[in-house]
Amino acid sequence: MKGGKAKADTRRTDSRLKSKGAAAAGKKQSKKAAKDPNKPKRPASAFFVFMEEFRKQYAKEHPNNKAVSAVGKAGGEKWKSMSESDKAPYVAKAEKRKTEYNKTMQAYNKKLAEGGNGNDEEESDKSKSEVHDDEDEEDESGEDEDDDE
Repeated sequence: MKGGKAKADTRRTDSRLKSKGAAAAGKKQSKKAAKDPNKPKRPASAFFVFMEEFRKQYAKEHPNNKAVSAVGKAGGEKWKSMSESDKAPYVAKAEKRKTEYNKTMQAYNKKLAEGGNGNDEEESDKSKSEVHDDEDEEDESGEDEDDDE
């Protein structure tokens, strides 16, 4: 009897997993469709502003080191050991980038509210022409095959 009960439980669990998996897959597809390539990228944090400079400096000091993980660890350790006054210029640069980002986002949101972008239409025209070109090439090769037979 225990075996029969366990099988029923696993079937119930399997059906739950299948439904959760389908729901998760649906969410992923909608997220991909919602991404806009024209949307401005988020600004770098103070740490990443610091790392931009640190990578260059580290590469000069350690020309033989090719490991990305070593650069990241060394940068993280240095950032942690820095005082607030040492971090201040990087924080200021990050804040400046953030204000610029906010301005560009406001402009971007206004464009969306007005009715979208012309760039999307241009890209779709390009893709349509490429598709039609491919079809023409296939038709030509298909005609050649018919002539050979």
